[in-house]
Amino acid sequence: MRFYAITLLMDTKKTPYLSGDRLRDLVDDNNLLLLVISRFAIPLGFGDATVGEICRGSEVDCDTFLTVANLISGREYSAADVSLSSLMVYLENAHSYFLDFILPTIREKLIKAIDCSDSNDVGFLILRYFDNYVLEVRRHMEYENETVFPYIRELIDGRLPEHEFSLRDYSLNHDSVTEKLQELKDIVIRHYKHRNNNMLNYVLYDIINCGGDLGSHSEVEDELFLPQAIKLEKKLESSPAAPESVSPESAPDDGQPDATLSSREREIIVCVAKGMSNKEIADALCLSIHTVTTHRRNIASKLQIHSPAGLTIYAILNRLIDIKEIKLQ
Repeated sequence: MRFYAITLLMDTKKTPYLSGDRLRDLVDDNNLLLLVISRFAIPLGFGDATVGEICRGSEVDCDTFLTVANLISGREYSAADVSLSSLMVYLENAHSYFLDFILPTIREKLIKAIDCSDSNDVGFLILRYFDNYVLEVRRHMEYENETVFPYIRELIDGRLPEHEFSLRDYSLNHDSVTEKLQELKDIVIRHYKHRNNNMLNYVLYDIINCGGDLGSHSEVEDELFLPQAIKLEKKLESSPAAPESVSPESAPDDGQPDATLSSREREIIVCVAKGMSNKEIADALCLSIHTVTTHRRNIASKLQIHSPAGLTIYAILNRLIDIKEIKLQ
């Protein structure tokens, strides 16, 4: 459920912001973009500079900034050119804002607005409700910081992580964490009678703004970030990982037993000859199991030797390993 009102219908969206527009005009049009500017780590004092000029000066991906700004402002946008790395910076900074600033600030104001001293009073229950909600938000965002984002960073680096996690499954259960905050607001407005109305109204105003910000945050994740990350995940799943022969350490060395083998492939043959499993090889060479499997498939294709016993004999005959290093059974 959306926590904030949408004033523009999908079929009446305004034309998008462009890189040649002045950034101050964007802020005049939608003050909420000050939060977007902050989360992309763009400093203030940008004068009459254009969005493109400011993004270049701040080393921010311009297409990503404009896509987020257009999405939040209810304008036309295209998610095709967004940078996952830039979006992760944006989302991590947003998490810090929610957890370290605005939610603690709301709590301080809530304590001043209602009587929380008596555990039998409804004010205490309201505060406890809010604290439980903040704990839920913290768990949600810390899970993204510690599990989801590192996983996506590996995808960006061209690696498919070897653990049980699926972005597609995660996206299906992704929660905007705004419903309980809306529920708290509704309970206070409709049912909580209190004399300190001014302070309480200020708190409610902050809660409403925070809820809208959280809703926009979730929309960026659901409409931009997760779809692009899932697309990258599918791409890596459908194509075999490239062997590490692209790196200098894996380049073929002329004059070795078989010049068609890379140095990394020879290392793996030695490990196989020593009786090591793929998991043990991966740990010893600091590789993923998927990469080891790919190397072994390439080795078998090059040498037409598929069994560990055959690779062991090959390693001995080509002096990759001394027979004394092999455990004979």
